[in-house]
Amino acid sequence: MKIVAYTDGSSRGNPGPGGFGLVLMAGKHYKEISQGFRLTTNNRMELLSVIVAIESLKTPGSEITIYSDSKYVVDAVEKKWVFGWEKKNFKDKKNPDLWKRFLKIYPKHKVQFVWVKGHAGNPMNEKVDELAVNAALSGNLEPDTFYEEYMKDKQD
Repeated sequence: MKIVAYTDGSSRGNPGPGGFGLVLMAGKHYKEISQGFRLTTNNRMELLSVIVAIESLKTPGSEITIYSDSKYVVDAVEKKWVFGWEKKNFKDKKNPDLWKRFLKIYPKHKVQFVWVKGHAGNPMNEKVDELAVNAALSGNLEPDTFYEEYMKDKQD
């Protein structure tokens, strides 16, 4: 069964409180997932939404099409930049923790990306944007531990 995911990330200030939202659809199945974080970036949330979508797949070798309005994520994978970054151990690249997490699960499935223009009236893209924004504003915010440590190190 083919799976479709719409993913989005948000941060209120960049960095600032953030969140991700995603919708998974397969046949008659529909699932929404979102989470907020107290200090993060938009790109981290965009990438995390994709990771959580793929991690949610129960069966290895699943076919999933991910719709994202993040050029950062879509281009990094589709243009194969992330595989070059991996060879250089992500030297001078942002979000190495999340890219490594992505690269652990990405090969286990048949993943296809489709870039969609954000805030252009696509109902599912609007839905995941709403989930991401609401998660960021929810007050139920977890620490983005890797990012918070990174920011603390920059200030020391």
